[in-house]
Amino acid sequence: MTRRVRTGTLLTLPLNTRTNAPLFRQLYEALQRSILDGTLPRGVRLPATRGLAEELGVSRNTVMNAYEQLLAEGYLEGKVGSGTYVPRTLPEEMIQVREPPRQMRPAPRKRPPLSRRGEVLAGNAKLAASSVYMPRPFRAGIPALDAFPFETWMRLVARHHRRPPRDLLSYGDPAGYAPLRRAIAAHLGPARAVHCDPEQVVVLTGAQQGLDLIARVLLDPQDSAWMEDPGYPSARAALQGAAIRLVPVPVDTEGLDVAAGNARCPDARLVYVTPSHQYPLGVTMSLSRRLALLDWARRAKAWVVEDDYDSEFRFAGRPLAAMQGLDRDGRVIYMGTFSKTLFPSLRLGYLVVPPDLVEAFVASRSVIDRQTATLTQAVVADFLNEGHFLRHIRRMRTLYRERQETLVRAAKREMGGELEVCPGETGLHVMGWLCEKWDDRQASHAATEAGVKATPLSSYCIEPHERGGLMLGFGAYDSRQIRDSIRRLASALRSHNRLRPL
Repeated sequence: MTRRVRTGTLLTLPLNTRTNAPLFRQLYEALQRSILDGTLPRGVRLPATRGLAEELGVSRNTVMNAYEQLLAEGYLEGKVGSGTYVPRTLPEEMIQVREPPRQMRPAPRKRPPLSRRGEVLAGNAKLAASSVYMPRPFRAGIPALDAFPFETWMRLVARHHRRPPRDLLSYGDPAGYAPLRRAIAAHLGPARAVHCDPEQVVVLTGAQQGLDLIARVLLDPQDSAWMEDPGYPSARAALQGAAIRLVPVPVDTEGLDVAAGNARCPDARLVYVTPSHQYPLGVTMSLSRRLALLDWARRAKAWVVEDDYDSEFRFAGRPLAAMQGLDRDGRVIYMGTFSKTLFPSLRLGYLVVPPDLVEAFVASRSVIDRQTATLTQAVVADFLNEGHFLRHIRRMRTLYRERQETLVRAAKREMGGELEVCPGETGLHVMGWLCEKWDDRQASHAATEAGVKATPLSSYCIEPHERGGLMLGFGAYDSRQIRDSIRRLASALRSHNRLRPL
């Protein structure tokens, strides 16, 4: 049986004809309050507009306007042929997210079983999440986006996108756009002393794809690979995902310790190195170590992956020659990227592979990913061929040297002996060395609380390092940001009572 509201209940609604407030608004607010406080129960039927108007001594339009507003907002609901009712569920309850009763809460879903490789790859979820970010000091690996020549870039983009030829809209060569491969080879010769023909260049979406492709083509599960320790976590993850057994090899002031690697695993199938600017320590591999590594690779029939990620930015003299130029046995695979020299979202990198491996790499690439976006490759090819790339590199060397100097001076002034920051000769980051008794993970956490990103050295290590440090990137941040962030970092580190000693 339908419940009806008693008219007497509504006769007490406060309506005042002596104020400037419209009567329909007063009636609307009074009815809304009565619904919310329960005076008008849920499910109750309200009087018809004509009858309520007569009882209240107001015009029917006043009641109709109030009803229509409440209907529009969900405080009343109309049922055709039946009347107007207070709804069972009010608008406030409809927009709230209620926690389901404990007994009705669904049980956690168990993840379906993955392959062994899938389990390893899924284990890098934290690494994947950390790669999605807006740059903030002192996040490393980000170039000076504020100084990129966007006007020149957009002119080249418009050139190819306004009316692209059909060959740029169809499927392209899995090895890469031919003019770009020629431009890369022409640049690498004089700039990095890399010996290669354009046919040896394989254009990819970045260094990660290059590492994945190398593991697929050259390694079998459970093969061993030397890894710099400390070293690049994403390279480590790519090889682990291919079920490769990693052999940590220590790094000292001359770079990778070849003798230590040979003692630990003389029959490794591959070594991953960053010889021109070791990641993350920043040291340069000495010539004697480079020759020793190439000699070991020749004798062990192993492959050397040379990641030359940011060595274009050398502040003193010309960039050091790549190790690939010293290779006489076809054991070095050279890897480069435009993420550091141009911008990360471009997703464009390349491999220079020995001639005997070109066919295998191109065929494998065609199966895995078919090709890199051809229009983007065409833009980059023009950027190189017209001289914009070299001009940009020269400007960035000056800018990065200035930003590094700002960071080093600010750190010396603000932090004294709490964090020792030494300048480097190359790249977009430096290491800050903590007092020996400080835990760098705790220091990094304190920095994060102060709004500063300072990655602990221990996060790059497989085996414990003898001293804690913080990696400080400076490429993407202007002088004001650097000085302000150093002050906040210094303040965080001074509260060292929050840092747990080792």
